[in-house]
Amino acid sequence: MSLRIEQVRAHDMRFPLAPGEGSDAVHRDPVYSYAAAELTTNGADRGVGLAFTLGGGNDLVCRAVKLLGSALVGEEIETLMRNFGEMSRRLADHPQLRWLGPHKGVVHLALASLANACFDLWAKSRGEPLWRLLLSLTPDELVSTLDMSYLEDALTREEAVEMLTGAEPSRPDRMEVLQQGYPGYDTSIGWIGFSDSEIRERAAEALERGFQAVKLKVGAGTEQDIRRAYLVREIAGEDRLVMLDANQAWTLPQAVEMCGELAGMRPYWIEEPTHPDDVAAHRSLVEAIHPMRVAAGEHLPHRVAFKNFLQLGAFHFNQVDCVRVAGVGEFIAVSLMSKKFGVPVVPHVGDMGQIHQHLTLFNHIAVGHERLFLEHIPHLRDHFERPAQIVGGVYLTPEAPGSSSDLKAMPR
Repeated sequence: MSLRIEQVRAHDMRFPLAPGEGSDAVHRDPVYSYAAAELTTNGADRGVGLAFTLGGGNDLVCRAVKLLGSALVGEEIETLMRNFGEMSRRLADHPQLRWLGPHKGVVHLALASLANACFDLWAKSRGEPLWRLLLSLTPDELVSTLDMSYLEDALTREEAVEMLTGAEPSRPDRMEVLQQGYPGYDTSIGWIGFSDSEIRERAAEALERGFQAVKLKVGAGTEQDIRRAYLVREIAGEDRLVMLDANQAWTLPQAVEMCGELAGMRPYWIEEPTHPDDVAAHRSLVEAIHPMRVAAGEHLPHRVAFKNFLQLGAFHFNQVDCVRVAGVGEFIAVSLMSKKFGVPVVPHVGDMGQIHQHLTLFNHIAVGHERLFLEHIPHLRDHFERPAQIVGGVYLTPEAPGSSSDLKAMPR
């Protein structure tokens, strides 16, 4: 049966957290939330897509999902996905809503939700997990799902196809990740609202569960940042990795000063050290704090911003998030561009790792990105129908059809 989209719904899903959870130097009282797009069809399958917010304004993204999503009604899923890059660009360039971005903010988050729902429905319609569907596509078919516009000076369509084709002979060498699993790192040990004793306890527990890397939030103040950073380093020992995340709290001069103070505890990276749009400041910081390394991308909203960061060498780790940019397709476009520039992709997981567990497998096997690790945030796992499975600090390979995005509380 030809599977057609009959209706586009939007669900305002909000999940209050326990005290301290999710808090950082800038976002002190988050409510983890999804503007969840639902594509109902003339069959049993439905597509579910997520865009992540921190509560306030989630309803605005849902309204934008409905406005943009009307263009998908009546589309047959295989025909739609055959050239989804063109549809993605058409939605992003809505003649009126584009003014509200362009390609950022509420309307782009809505596009993330819709695009992710389309990829989820496509995978479900084929009875495959998203990672396997993506690996089954030819390079040309895969690139046809991407909007490559405005990237031509950094990565052309032809180069993208050539990159994927060139990586195919060595794919078997990387398929072992499907049995080994993909390493995770634990962010939940070090929220800014936790006490020192909570951080100590949670860090020790994470390491006991098998995680080889943990992340601490900084940006609360010099004395607290230094004390806690060295505390976590002491618990982790010399062999495990510790990352620091400032969540944009510092100006460039403050970032330079604080990185100097924190260098002695040897952070694996310093994340979001200053305003996310300030590519020049990130580039200056990369030069000023060498050999410390910078990670960024959680709040970069679209592929053009990532292009600028890559062209200027403004970060060492690319943290593109498929529930922040325009979904799976834009994530892959950014990932291919990042591979060309030699920058590893270590996603931020606004989806709590549900979709990204598929995308990191694709990145490693099909693109040839290094198998580093994927962020783990456990706070919403009980709300997903099929939460990501992590054993011994490692993400196990998901096998259920789709992108693992279905939420229990979403009406059916």
